[in-house]
Amino acid sequence: MVVKRTLLAALLIPAAALAQESAEQARAIAGAPPATAQRLTIADLPAPAGKATALFDGRSLKGWQPWLGYTDPAVTYKASPGSAPIGTGRDTSGDFAVRQIDGAPAIWVKGETWGSLVHHADLRDYHLRLQYKWGATTWAPRERLPQNNGLLYHTHGKPGDVFGTWRPSVEFEIMKGSTGMIVTVGTKVRAQTTVAFDPSLIAPHLRFRMGGRAIDMINGTPTWNVEGASDAERPVGEWNTLDLYVLGDHAIHVVNGVPVAEVRGLATIAPDGTRSPLTHGHIQLQSEGAETWFRGITVEPIRSLPRIVAAGG
Repeated sequence: MVVKRTLLAALLIPAAALAQESAEQARAIAGAPPATAQRLTIADLPAPAGKATALFDGRSLKGWQPWLGYTDPAVTYKASPGSAPIGTGRDTSGDFAVRQIDGAPAIWVKGETWGSLVHHADLRDYHLRLQYKWGATTWAPRERLPQNNGLLYHTHGKPGDVFGTWRPSVEFEIMKGSTGMIVTVGTKVRAQTTVAFDPSLIAPHLRFRMGGRAIDMINGTPTWNVEGASDAERPVGEWNTLDLYVLGDHAIHVVNGVPVAEVRGLATIAPDGTRSPLTHGHIQLQSEGAETWFRGITVEPIRSLPRIVAAGG
């Protein structure tokens, strides 16, 4: 027993050391954890500046272009996947479809093969609303992890530019326990937000906080993603409503009426380091390991952003 415990400790030390190093990096970036949590509410909702447009017609995937990554999603993040992505090289009706659920049509995303549906509209200065709920199935290599998907916006570049599977963009994460998280998708996308150190999170231990420390989000570094201020998702089996407000290079993520993140300074980085504002683009509905349903996808123009109000902390 002593030998087994010693071996187990030896195996765990490297992982524990890495976790400690990651936490120390996050503390250096964001400072000590705040004494109290913030409660965020939304105010001054913008009036529509024009008519709302449905991005899902309730009958077909008209306007949506599918793209699939690798046959085996486990190779997605490898430097040499060993094969080309599927792209548009097969019938995708078994991956994305319009089906009936709860008495109404919705976009069904199987989730087994990673990829996305990209809408053809190039959007700027808008309020997008959609509803989603989880299906019953999760797939390898994430079958034992929380359900994971995403709404990607300000999408640009070529299909498969990011890991052969997605296009460069900013992500409104849809993930059990983390819906609303900010993620920069691709190494040439930048975003700025304000954070606090939260040791209860896995790396990178950063949570959105109004008035927190300002950071530049860079994929592949300790600031590659920022957790939402709170978990406002409903229980599995219920529909959730996401509101995304975008004005130029500034966006606000709202989950079931609760603001959870704000991001500014969205930009692309050229090879020479030139930073250009990222102010428009397409949206992607991800397929990333979990069966997911989407419905009620609408977009309307706006000329101002809502205001986030923080109480506590």
